[in-house]
Amino acid sequence: MKIRHFLQAKIHRAVLTGVNIDYHGSLSVCPDLLQASGILPFEQVDVYNLDNGERLTTYAIAGEKGRVMLNGAAALKGSPGQKVIIASYVGLDRDEIYSHRPVLVFVDDQNRILEVSNG
Repeated sequence: MKIRHFLQAKIHRAVLTGVNIDYHGSLSVCPDLLQASGILPFEQVDVYNLDNGERLTTYAIAGEKGRVMLNGAAALKGSPGQKVIIASYVGLDRDEIYSHRPVLVFVDDQNRILEVSNG
């Protein structure tokens, strides 16, 4: 049976609080946002920059409370103050597709959770 890929979790309109080119690489995400979204440390994520259109794939790591940072080469894809969408995906078989609901986390300009919903 074929596996199809669907949105698993999304952190919508998080604000980049910093960039660090001299880091090994990844995306540092506030632990509260990781927990609310169900995104795990070292899980693959896509990052969509709403201000400049840049898109990248990396992995998430727990950062500091309230902070979202692009690290390593990814730091060249954004600047502090820009808004991003962070998304993870899951492969589902036909039996799982129709009951699947992604976790959607909406945040304010300080990366505080406003709402968590299941698509």
